[in-house]
Amino acid sequence: MPALPDVLAQVRDWPVPHVAVAVVGPDGILAAEGDLERAYALASVTKPLTAYATLLAVEEGALALDDPAGPAGSTVRHLLAHASGLPLEGPAPMAAPGVRRIYSNTGFEVLAAAVERAVEMPFADYLAEGVLRPLAMRASSLPGSAARAGVSTVRDLTAFAAELLRPALLHPTTAAELAAVQFPGLRGLVPGFGKQEPNDWGLGVEVRGTKAPHWTGPTQSPATFGHFGQSGTYVWVDRAAGVACVCLTDRTFEAWAAELWPGFNDAVLRAATGG
Repeated sequence: MPALPDVLAQVRDWPVPHVAVAVVGPDGILAAEGDLERAYALASVTKPLTAYATLLAVEEGALALDDPAGPAGSTVRHLLAHASGLPLEGPAPMAAPGVRRIYSNTGFEVLAAAVERAVEMPFADYLAEGVLRPLAMRASSLPGSAARAGVSTVRDLTAFAAELLRPALLHPTTAAELAAVQFPGLRGLVPGFGKQEPNDWGLGVEVRGTKAPHWTGPTQSPATFGHFGQSGTYVWVDRAAGVACVCLTDRTFEAWAAELWPGFNDAVLRAATGG
């Protein structure tokens, strides 16, 4: 079986201008490849950070998961789980809340606005104070949309991945809820991978479930959760195995990524766990 550094070295042959990747265990980085300090646009890998800040606001009592937010009948929970009925972009709902899984950038922007009102400060500042600074993510920022405008480095995101593996900022019950399937059984699309039924999501993170095809490895646990971004970025977490992976590139997600990522992620997990 290839050693983990040898598996990560495969990214040197990926058809991307720049790439950095790191594998994280409960005690920190297990192996890495590339420039961990280079800043990348996160695209939708921003969403798990937004979700974490939202859940901190929930724990602080500023708002509750089942408070109304978004379209009529929608709640904070619906927005986090892409179940509000809002479309990818635009204000007009495409379905009633809780009926379909419709991936929505608008939903996360509406969510951030709701958090802003509840905590009475700009969302980017709340994210920085509640998540980025406590995790020493000094190179990370949110200069725009809470759905897709985050900027970070692999170094910083390994701190967030370690937090997702072994939560300290959130209560264990809240951290478990984040990775639990919300509104089970909803069908929908995984961008780039087509229709999925069921299309499982937690609170701001995608839960792998039984989806096929998928961007994570075909042998990875159904409980694996994370997110990928249109800028060619992803983070996944397997709490049972005690392993997470952060990968950032600067090439738009296209067929190259759909072809390379699943096998690579399987190989990473095998090498990291000895399985």
